[in-house]
Amino acid sequence: MIERALRFAAVACSLLVIAGWGWFAIDQTSAASANTQAEIAGQAASRTVSPDPDTEREREKVNSKLHETIDDANDVLLRPFASVTEDSGSKWMRRSIPALLALIVYGFGLGILARVAAGRW
Repeated sequence: MIERALRFAAVACSLLVIAGWGWFAIDQTSAASANTQAEIAGQAASRTVSPDPDTEREREKVNSKLHETIDDANDVLLRPFASVTEDSGSKWMRRSIPALLALIVYGFGLGILARVAAGRW
Protein backbone atom coordinates (compact mmCIF):
# COMPACT_ATOMS: atom_id res chain seq x y z
CA MET A 1 0.00 0.00 0.00
CA ILE A 2 2.75 2.47 0.97
CA GLU A 3 4.69 1.40 -2.13
CA ARG A 4 1.87 2.51 -4.41
CA ALA A 5 1.50 5.84 -2.61
CA LEU A 6 5.24 6.52 -2.91
CA ARG A 7 5.28 5.54 -6.60
CA PHE A 8 2.27 7.76 -7.27
CA ALA A 9 3.92 10.66 -5.42
CA ALA A 10 7.16 10.14 -7.37
CA VAL A 11 5.37 10.16 -10.71
CA ALA A 12 3.05 13.06 -9.82
CA CYS A 13 5.87 15.26 -8.50
CA SER A 14 8.09 14.45 -11.47
CA LEU A 15 5.34 15.22 -13.98
CA LEU A 16 4.57 18.54 -12.26
CA VAL A 17 8.24 19.53 -12.26
CA ILE A 18 8.64 18.56 -15.93
CA ALA A 19 5.44 20.36 -16.95
CA GLY A 20 6.43 23.46 -14.98
CA TRP A 21 9.89 23.56 -16.52
CA GLY A 22 8.44 22.97 -19.98
CA TRP A 23 5.98 25.80 -19.58
CA PHE A 24 8.79 28.03 -18.29
CA ALA A 25 10.89 27.17 -21.35
CA ILE A 26 8.02 27.90 -23.72
CA ASP A 27 7.25 31.19 -21.98
CA GLN A 28 10.90 32.24 -22.05
CA THR A 29 11.47 31.45 -25.69
CA SER A 30 8.22 33.01 -26.88
CA ALA A 31 8.62 36.14 -24.79
CA ALA A 32 12.39 36.63 -25.12
CA SER A 33 12.09 39.89 -26.99
CA ALA A 34 9.48 41.34 -24.65
CA ASN A 35 11.53 40.36 -21.58
CA THR A 36 14.67 41.94 -23.02
CA GLN A 37 12.82 45.15 -23.81
CA ALA A 38 11.33 45.26 -20.30
CA GLU A 39 14.74 44.70 -18.71
CA ILE A 40 16.27 47.42 -20.86
CA ALA A 41 13.43 49.74 -19.79
CA GLY A 42 14.37 49.07 -16.18
CA GLN A 43 11.68 46.62 -15.13
CA ALA A 44 13.31 43.88 -13.06
CA ALA A 45 12.42 40.34 -13.96
CA SER A 46 11.47 37.89 -11.24
CA ARG A 47 14.69 36.49 -9.74
CA THR A 48 13.27 33.70 -7.61
CA VAL A 49 11.43 30.44 -8.05
CA SER A 50 8.80 31.56 -5.53
CA PRO A 51 7.67 35.03 -6.58
CA ASP A 52 6.61 37.79 -4.21
CA PRO A 53 2.84 38.46 -3.82
CA ASP A 54 2.80 41.31 -6.35
CA THR A 55 4.58 39.24 -9.01
CA GLU A 56 2.28 36.31 -8.23
CA ARG A 57 -0.83 38.46 -8.84
CA GLU A 58 0.58 39.68 -12.16
CA ARG A 59 1.37 36.11 -13.16
CA GLU A 60 -2.18 35.03 -12.30
CA LYS A 61 -3.62 37.68 -14.64
CA VAL A 62 -1.53 36.48 -17.59
CA ASN A 63 -1.62 32.70 -17.17
CA SER A 64 -4.50 30.27 -17.64
CA LYS A 65 -5.93 28.48 -14.59
CA LEU A 66 -4.11 25.23 -15.45
CA HIS A 67 -0.83 27.04 -16.10
CA GLU A 68 -1.10 28.89 -12.78
CA THR A 69 -1.94 25.69 -10.90
CA ILE A 70 1.17 24.00 -12.31
CA ASP A 71 3.28 27.09 -11.55
CA ASP A 72 2.00 27.14 -7.96
CA ALA A 73 2.77 23.44 -7.51
CA ASN A 74 6.22 24.04 -8.98
CA ASP A 75 6.82 26.91 -6.57
CA VAL A 76 6.20 24.53 -3.68
CA LEU A 77 8.15 21.59 -5.14
CA LEU A 78 11.19 23.66 -6.12
CA ARG A 79 11.35 25.84 -3.00
CA PRO A 80 13.73 23.49 -1.09
CA PHE A 81 16.21 23.69 -3.98
CA ALA A 82 15.84 27.36 -4.94
CA SER A 83 18.55 28.60 -2.58
CA VAL A 84 21.19 26.74 -4.62
CA THR A 85 20.81 29.18 -7.52
CA GLU A 86 19.22 32.26 -5.97
CA ASP A 87 22.30 34.41 -6.70
CA SER A 88 22.47 33.41 -10.35
CA GLY A 89 21.79 36.09 -12.92
CA SER A 90 20.30 33.57 -15.35
CA LYS A 91 16.59 32.74 -15.25
CA TRP A 92 17.40 29.44 -16.93
CA MET A 93 19.81 28.47 -14.15
CA ARG A 94 17.36 29.58 -11.45
CA ARG A 95 14.73 27.25 -12.90
CA SER A 96 16.72 24.38 -14.44
CA ILE A 97 19.05 23.46 -11.56
CA PRO A 98 16.26 23.35 -8.93
CA ALA A 99 14.09 21.38 -11.38
CA LEU A 100 16.88 18.87 -11.97
CA LEU A 101 17.47 18.50 -8.21
CA ALA A 102 13.74 18.08 -7.64
CA LEU A 103 13.57 15.33 -10.28
CA ILE A 104 16.45 13.53 -8.59
CA VAL A 105 14.94 13.80 -5.12
CA TYR A 106 11.26 13.31 -5.95
CA GLY A 107 11.51 10.97 -8.92
CA PHE A 108 14.57 8.90 -8.12
CA GLY A 109 14.46 9.25 -4.32
CA LEU A 110 10.79 8.42 -3.88
CA GLY A 111 11.17 5.60 -6.40
CA ILE A 112 13.91 4.05 -4.29
CA LEU A 113 11.79 4.47 -1.14
CA ALA A 114 8.94 2.68 -2.91
CA ARG A 115 11.24 -0.23 -3.74
CA VAL A 116 12.48 -0.36 -0.14
CA ALA A 117 8.90 -0.30 1.13
CA ALA A 118 8.07 -3.23 -1.15
CA GLY A 119 11.10 -5.16 0.11
CA ARG A 120 12.72 -5.33 -3.33
CA TRP A 121 15.89 -3.42 -2.57
